[in-house]
Amino acid sequence: MIGLAYLIGAIPTSYLAAKHGAGIDLREHGSKNLGATNVYRVLGWGYAIPVGLFDVAKGFTASYFVAPWVGPEQWIPIAVGAGAILGHVFPVYLKFSGGKGVATAAGVVLGIAPAATLMSVLVWGALVFATGIVSLASMSAAIVFPLAVWVLTPERTTLVYTGVGIAVFILFSHRSNVRRLFRGTEPRFGQGGRQA
Repeated sequence: MIGLAYLIGAIPTSYLAAKHGAGIDLREHGSKNLGATNVYRVLGWGYAIPVGLFDVAKGFTASYFVAPWVGPEQWIPIAVGAGAILGHVFPVYLKFSGGKGVATAAGVVLGIAPAATLMSVLVWGALVFATGIVSLASMSAAIVFPLAVWVLTPERTTLVYTGVGIAVFILFSHRSNVRRLFRGTEPRFGQGGRQA
């Protein structure tokens, strides 16, 4: 089931949308990243919204629909969901070069802990509105998730630790964005440039 979740997560949504919908290779445009933010920059909302929703759906499908086929244990949807996240970031279909995993990770945790996920989404939206920097909002939302789980359901220790692991992974996948943030060169939402 983890392997199946990986193959679901590895579906290169943004690449397929850009290639078959607009006739371009997204890896050669904008930030060259296969994420919904770059889709927005290059192709606009009409492409970015369905791409983002599909990427969320990949993670949600893994943790909410695929995982129950394995068993009821708390760690199973986490493990299966992790397969989907890894598939999105390292897709076998595109030589293991994909997106940064935020939308798919959001889908995974939505299927496991919707209330904590809602808190993370609110933080993400507030920071995008306040700063216009999507990468900062995404990393902050990832950090908020395990804290929200700990506050709302402190007995779910496995999920708290998993949330910390997801946050570390999201920070790692955004390492180039972190460098630009420190240099003050990270573009804001709606601007061109190298942001994913």
